[in-house]
Amino acid sequence: MPYSASHKMKTRGRIVEAARVLFNKNGFEKVTIDQIMEASGLTRGGFYNHFQSKEALYSEAVDSFLMGRGAEWRKDAQVDSENPSIEAVRRMVLGYLSVEHLADVEGQCPMIALPSDVARANPSVQAAYQRLLEAMVRLFQQGMSERQSKAREKALSLAALCVGGMVLARTIPDKNFAEEIRTAAQEMVEELIGAL
Repeated sequence: MPYSASHKMKTRGRIVEAARVLFNKNGFEKVTIDQIMEASGLTRGGFYNHFQSKEALYSEAVDSFLMGRGAEWRKDAQVDSENPSIEAVRRMVLGYLSVEHLADVEGQCPMIALPSDVARANPSVQAAYQRLLEAMVRLFQQGMSERQSKAREKALSLAALCVGGMVLARTIPDKNFAEEIRTAAQEMVEELIGAL
């Protein structure tokens, strides 16, 4: 008897979330299909019932962050995507640039965890990454006053400070220097938002 559509969707979701966590921790190249399926509690044989390739799963794992772990993160930061405000933007960037987010490698935004991998990935993975960045920029831009001049440029700058600051802080082995980078990005974001 075949599985129901809802069972298949739940199973697919388990695979995607397990892959997202493993990709965040280890990068694309070091993660195998066997590891993903084991982390999902499934056998390798079931993988191709859901995905054509590891790259297709990678693209979906990056895409899944926005409405999965990213939605949880926005809720924790009390960010209402439907009614963005400058205060919501402030809460989002402070949460994004937080020590807790930096330490949460498994739950971390793929824009922090995977930029080098994505740069070498296929176009569908790169498109998923771009959609994630565009969603962040859109939220920032919508949170600014409609009369705000250069809202798009300011939103792009905030996103660049958030992602860039966290990428550098994550990759620098000197913990004091990494914290200095994260804090500097956080302070600059506060200054920019204060000016808005």
